[in-house]
Amino acid sequence: MSRETGEERRARSAAREPRSTPPYRSARFASAALLLPFVLLATGCTSHASRVEAARRDFYQGNFAQANERLIEAKAKRPREADVMALDQAILELLRGRPDQAETILREVRDRFDHFEQRDLGESALTWVTDDTRRAYEGEDYEKVLIRAFLAISDLMDDGDDAGAYAYQINEKQQQIIDAAAEPDGTNPKGDYTQIALGAYLYGLLRETTGTDYDDAERAYERVVEWEPEFAAGPIDLERARSGVHSAPGHGVVHVIALVGRGPYKVEADEVPTSQAMFVADRILSIIGKHSVTPTIAPIKVPAIRTPINPLDRLQIACDGRAIGQTLTITDVGLLARRQYQATLPLVVGKAVARRAVKKAALYATKSAMGTQGLGELAIDLVGIAWEATENADTRCWGLLPEKIQVLRFEMPVGRHELAMEPRLGASRVGQLETHSIEVMEGRDTFVLVHYPDTRRLGEVLTRVH
Repeated sequence: MSRETGEERRARSAAREPRSTPPYRSARFASAALLLPFVLLATGCTSHASRVEAARRDFYQGNFAQANERLIEAKAKRPREADVMALDQAILELLRGRPDQAETILREVRDRFDHFEQRDLGESALTWVTDDTRRAYEGEDYEKVLIRAFLAISDLMDDGDDAGAYAYQINEKQQQIIDAAAEPDGTNPKGDYTQIALGAYLYGLLRETTGTDYDDAERAYERVVEWEPEFAAGPIDLERARSGVHSAPGHGVVHVIALVGRGPYKVEADEVPTSQAMFVADRILSIIGKHSVTPTIAPIKVPAIRTPINPLDRLQIACDGRAIGQTLTITDVGLLARRQYQATLPLVVGKAVARRAVKKAALYATKSAMGTQGLGELAIDLVGIAWEATENADTRCWGLLPEKIQVLRFEMPVGRHELAMEPRLGASRVGQLETHSIEVMEGRDTFVLVHYPDTRRLGEVLTRVH
């Protein structure tokens, strides 16, 4: 019998020992373990729009208390959405006849939005591995401007002490937003923003009320005519300010401020052309590269602006049975939101594409570092697909805005009068006539605020004499 050699003994011993895990498996599991925290961090499939849907439905049905409770509950669960939900609460409070509460909420959100414009670097970095919902919401440009508008309106329906200052801030904020977007090469993606005339209009009528500051009123109305040439009352207001006459003796002025229609809101949309371009790029890089690039299966998601088709577009106003006229649009909120969205869409899409590229680069670097092949690459690709699929478009928005802010100014003799309002769509009557008693005082202004999100009035009719 031949003696076993040392080499044969070592081979037989090795055969009895358990085999080690193949390299591709250890790389696969290590890679998945490395990337899993990012996927878990980004997990979340529900959007802001879906979370506030019930509250907004309650609001439009007139269930204000229930809508408010839902918003309070949602704010507690989602701190990053608390400010934008507070904006909806401000509208709710205003229409409940609590303009002082609305003003307080709006002022607090305004100040926080201004603070958030100073970017938190930690939050900004996190958005590159998750999505924009991970940062504090600082408001869209049109929302920042409209906060000042509703501050002025809320204050007008209360003591009116700060309404002029808020109205001035509307124009000031618009210009600040435009100036801040200027690039060193002279380009400005926000340079074509439309200046809204509401601030100048409110400032002008408040300067008129003093009976002495007609020069200030004239300059304000000149801006109204320039910025909103389709506002038919603009030239009339300008001529009146130049004449220096607020109202005829024994008369006062009535201002109807109407919030008409349901305004813009955000929804999640797939950026299809960009997603297709990313898919082609993935295939090219996978062919020429050492490792495969995670395929683009989940579409690139971006927020989009939607405005409902509203069943009315103005109010017909009468007083004491005499036809006065129709409310006129001083600010088209829906148009403002859509125009600003179109102006900033390239920046939004660019950020989404860059984020997707960062994720793909991280996955590719992981493959290179681990030396994965075959099933190891497949495992990382699957993690990457899941990571990209967790992206949500940032649909946070001020969802209870009206489509249009409209106004109508007219003079009436001193005393009590019956103000009648009727919703119209063009020349057609689309709702019931409603009457409300108002008080007119000599040389004073009576403000009336109403909200018609559809053919029925919603909330209180607010009146205030200044």
